[in-house]
Amino acid sequence: EMDVPPAISVMTALVLAFIFGLGIAATQSAQLKQLSDQGRDVIQLMLEKVIIPLLPVYIAGEFAQMAAAGTVFGTLKTFGVVLLLAVAMHWGWIITLYTLAGIKAGKSPFALIKNMLPAYFTALGTMSSAATIPVSLQATKANGVKPDVANFTVPLCATIHLSGSTITIVTCAMAVVTMVNGLEMPSLITVLPFIFMLGVVMLAAPGVPGGAVMSAVGLLGSMLGFGEAAIALMIALYMAQDSFGTACNVTGDGAIAVLVDKAD
Repeated sequence: EMDVPPAISVMTALVLAFIFGLGIAATQSAQLKQLSDQGRDVIQLMLEKVIIPLLPVYIAGEFAQMAAAGTVFGTLKTFGVVLLLAVAMHWGWIITLYTLAGIKAGKSPFALIKNMLPAYFTALGTMSSAATIPVSLQATKANGVKPDVANFTVPLCATIHLSGSTITIVTCAMAVVTMVNGLEMPSLITVLPFIFMLGVVMLAAPGVPGGAVMSAVGLLGSMLGFGEAAIALMIALYMAQDSFGTACNVTGDGAIAVLVDKAD
């Protein structure tokens, strides 16, 4: 086993990313922007070509270990409960967003949601907000959003709006805490900063299946104390419903577009 300790802590990395991001925006430095973009491309390529393809092997190994210990069936039962809870919370958030959008636009929130259902079901299949953009644009325009607003808002939200993924990660994390020995249920003082930092990390999460949870691994370890076994369970839980989280992200984009359109 080869142990490679991190060069810097997760919190230090996030603070540096903030500083450099604001600095690049303020100075308009082409060299720093190019370096940042190239670094992002390298990390995303590593995730797409190496980390994500090997995840099934890693998860299979962890489940084999649980099967040997006789705990796999209890774990799978918990998986089903967490999946249902996460999807219910997704729809609770979607209805909340569209209620606000409906009030702002003077339309029925359920009529707005109905127009976005093609995008929701497309995202279930593609597991990618970016790949669903054409359908999302069509559905958003069907809700009366002006084309110029839709053409700007939908692609932007496909990159930075990951509410469904964030809900899922928090839900799964709390479930893993109850399943793994040695982990204690975190207090509100711990959970709130975790959710805040998770929201920041999600802004830069790569748009690939499993990209959100892989981006959150550092936070899970540093802020919630997750070890290898807990992280393996976390990844397995997340990947089991990644398509539903993506569908929530995409559907929420339509509500944001309506709010932006009516605020214009």
